[in-house]
Amino acid sequence: MKSKQKQERHHNRTIAVLTIIFISLAAVGIWQGYRLYFSNLTSRDGEAHRIYIYPETTISTLLDTLTAHYQIASPLCLRLHARMMSYPAKGQQYTRTGSYIVPAKCGDKELIQMFRNGWQTPVKVSFRNIRTQAQLSARLASQLMLDSADIASRLGDKDYMKQFDLTIPTAVCLFLPDTYEMYWDITPDRLFQRMYKEYSTFWTEERQAKASALHLKPWEVATIASIVEEETNRDEDKPVIAGLYLNRLRIGMPLQSCPTLKFALQDFTLRRILNKHLETDSPYNTYRNAGLPPGPIRIPTAKTMDYVLNPVKSNYLFMCASTAFDGTHHFSATYREHAAYARQYHQALDKRGIK
Repeated sequence: MKSKQKQERHHNRTIAVLTIIFISLAAVGIWQGYRLYFSNLTSRDGEAHRIYIYPETTISTLLDTLTAHYQIASPLCLRLHARMMSYPAKGQQYTRTGSYIVPAKCGDKELIQMFRNGWQTPVKVSFRNIRTQAQLSARLASQLMLDSADIASRLGDKDYMKQFDLTIPTAVCLFLPDTYEMYWDITPDRLFQRMYKEYSTFWTEERQAKASALHLKPWEVATIASIVEEETNRDEDKPVIAGLYLNRLRIGMPLQSCPTLKFALQDFTLRRILNKHLETDSPYNTYRNAGLPPGPIRIPTAKTMDYVLNPVKSNYLFMCASTAFDGTHHFSATYREHAAYARQYHQALDKRGIK
């Protein structure tokens, strides 16, 4: 009898232990499943966040990056699930680069699949008001996973730019100021190919025909547009100024553009051009050299290039900034009229103490 009771107690204990083990395993399974499929990461502010993964990022450093914006309920689960889902790939130490939008709440499977498969969210890349190749390289590198030196080296390589039918001085023509969507870890070569696609899209047959009618090549249109943009911010004056410079080119008159001198000197703070500046030895000195400079003196917008392609027809050959210093200009067809405006302007500069 006692032996039977003992057996029953042993049996009951065994069932109890097995039940506890089963419940524990079930709890662990439910816990793991919940963290895998439903929620392991919760945004601290309730918003989705963009996460950047750089080269040589490990799972540990990725966790550190995530915890800046997310509460991770179980880092251990995340590490375990990453191994189970072969992330990083077998034999690799580092994670895959990219820029990803992580939801405000997600499970490990969704997160790891996004990183492992490279399901990036493109970034918006903008560049405007750029005068030099160095500025362009720095601006792009600040928004993409690129080294500015890699961009600059391509802009400064005549053989590389030849594939786009451009030279080193005209290389910036490839980049039309705008906002573009692209992957953050785009390679330098793919970046240039992307911009060439945008450049080719802009230069439609209609625009090329207009340029040819003006006896201009695309880079020459961009160069005139760059000068126009340096002369004024007023859209209503831009097609007038474009027409003025085209008039000068047509009759072989030097452009005599002050902005080209500033570019030659690489001093964009100059407010007054003096006689000593006119002697600057540079192909960008349009007081000493006839015709257009070798390339744009800033990266012009598509809008301004269209103003050049559709200029206001006039007999203007001269322009002078207004003494009101409000961005307006006086346009003249004769030097005599222009000289009178110029005297008034220089007197206004003297009165304001602008040297």
